[in-house]
Amino acid sequence: MATTKKAPAKKTAKKKEITKHDILTAYMDYVLEHEKTPKSVYKFAKDNNMAEQDFYNHFGSLDSLRKDIWNTFFTMTIDVSHKNEDYAHFSNREKMLTFFYTFFEILTLNRSYVLYTLKENPHMMSKMEQLKDLRKHVKNFSKDLIMQRNEDKTNILLERSETIYSEGAWIQMLFLLKFWMDDDSAGFEKTDMAIEKSVNTIFDVFDNTPLDAVLDFGKFLWKERMS
Repeated sequence: MATTKKAPAKKTAKKKEITKHDILTAYMDYVLEHEKTPKSVYKFAKDNNMAEQDFYNHFGSLDSLRKDIWNTFFTMTIDVSHKNEDYAHFSNREKMLTFFYTFFEILTLNRSYVLYTLKENPHMMSKMEQLKDLRKHVKNFSKDLIMQRNEDKTNILLERSETIYSEGAWIQMLFLLKFWMDDDSAGFEKTDMAIEKSVNTIFDVFDNTPLDAVLDFGKFLWKERMS
């Protein structure tokens, strides 16, 4: 009795795993291409050929995604900084300078998105909400530097408050962020100058020699405001 051969079963193509990076990139592209933020996870997922579950595997909401974009900028900054073989031997002042230079280089690579998302809503509180986690990261980073500086001070009266100075570092970040957003100089060289002067001022104040540095920084800000 003749038998018929069964056709081999077709192999189903394995679905590509959607990564966190895929979602972040898709979101930033969506915002820039549509010039608006997606109204829902469902709409965003559908427009990017992914299931809602793919999104929820990594983020609980669109708000948490927006915060994580800034977390990613911070993480990339730290990773790039540590790839410098000399970083471990840098002074704390040099580490802070490296942090700000690198952070704003990364922001510049994503300038269109950053400008849109910060200018989208004029109310500062809405901006602060997406920057909330970044604030924690910047304060913790600066606290570590301040703790190291305090360990080097032999007189307890010369020690500086980690809380006050870490909050100052965050205010410095907000100032530099606003400065960078308004900077129209070639290669954002004025922002680089603002970083250098502001970091040097913070550390000169820390070292209890503030006057010349503060006056120099104040003259720089006045010149930029009036130009």
